[in-house]
Amino acid sequence: MQTTIGQLNTTSVLFFLLFVVSTLAITWWAAKRTRTTKDFYAAGRSITGFQNGLALAGDYMSAASFLGIAGLVSTRGYDGLIYSVGWLVGWPIIMFLIAEPLRNLGKYTFADVVAFRLRQRPIRAAAAAGSLATVLFYLIAQMVGAGTLIKLMFGLPFEVALVAVGTLMIMYVLFGGMLATTWVQIIKAVLLLGGATVLVILTLSQFHFSYAELFSQAQTLYSEKFMQPGGLVSDPVDAFSLGLALMFGTAGLPHILMRFYTVPDAKQARKSVFVATGFIGYFYILTVTIGFGAAVLVGQKVIMGIDAGGNMAAPLLAEALGGTAFLGFLAAVAFATILAVVAGLTLAGASALSHDLYVGVIRR
Repeated sequence: MQTTIGQLNTTSVLFFLLFVVSTLAITWWAAKRTRTTKDFYAAGRSITGFQNGLALAGDYMSAASFLGIAGLVSTRGYDGLIYSVGWLVGWPIIMFLIAEPLRNLGKYTFADVVAFRLRQRPIRAAAAAGSLATVLFYLIAQMVGAGTLIKLMFGLPFEVALVAVGTLMIMYVLFGGMLATTWVQIIKAVLLLGGATVLVILTLSQFHFSYAELFSQAQTLYSEKFMQPGGLVSDPVDAFSLGLALMFGTAGLPHILMRFYTVPDAKQARKSVFVATGFIGYFYILTVTIGFGAAVLVGQKVIMGIDAGGNMAAPLLAEALGGTAFLGFLAAVAFATILAVVAGLTLAGASALSHDLYVGVIRR
């Protein structure tokens, strides 16, 4: 793998630099249009339902989804599906219970909504603390992935890579606000869906475009248990708890909830969730296919030999089917995925600190 990383540097760096330059140009464009609080936190409520749906999908399709679920399926088989299905089921809950009420109040953060009918200072402090805790843990995982990827691509020390990524995120949020973050998410979602689609087409071509043949070979290599539930979460209480967390956890992500303030009305808010659910559902079908394809074409020993958690399953499959050029493209797309998600998280954290804590609690 070390020789492969050295070979993919040129390709992945070119894709990476193209993404960074284009998104910085978007930030410059957005900065010229960001003049008011509504512009900064809610993109002037000018985002259409389709655009917001694609941005929501981009926010949600993180590196954990692309690399983590594919790796989990490649090493655990059928049980990896519980995460795909659980996360997807959370979106109808948002559409029917959350999207319209949030948009109708016309605020900027979740704390604005819950403080509308409750005591201002205590509820703002509690809501902001919960948002910051969620953002912090989410942000740490994404930044570690970004730092590791930059270290491999450019050969920089890990600490320097973290500072570089953090500086880039602050530039997106500070100058462009929600408008720049939205378009960064849209570009990233298109790249990720396109790259994953090509990878799935290449994978299925090895099995005459037959899922039956793919699953049959996976079962032959790894026994029937690989294609049956119960290996990852065997205790019913644990399974039920995990299911609840996956279903309702999405409704508590601050960088997701912020997106419902960017559309002009409740109808566009519902449309954005409908569009996002479609794109995310399609993406999870792709990751499941990538996981099973990696298990058969690359092998669990190779995948877990590179990373014990299986997170390199998708890049290794890309290398096996498309060579170092395709691997370089997917590496750059993976970094773009991290970059866009971190931008959304940074904006959510900045909103909780400045709008909720400082303005709502400290200055009242």
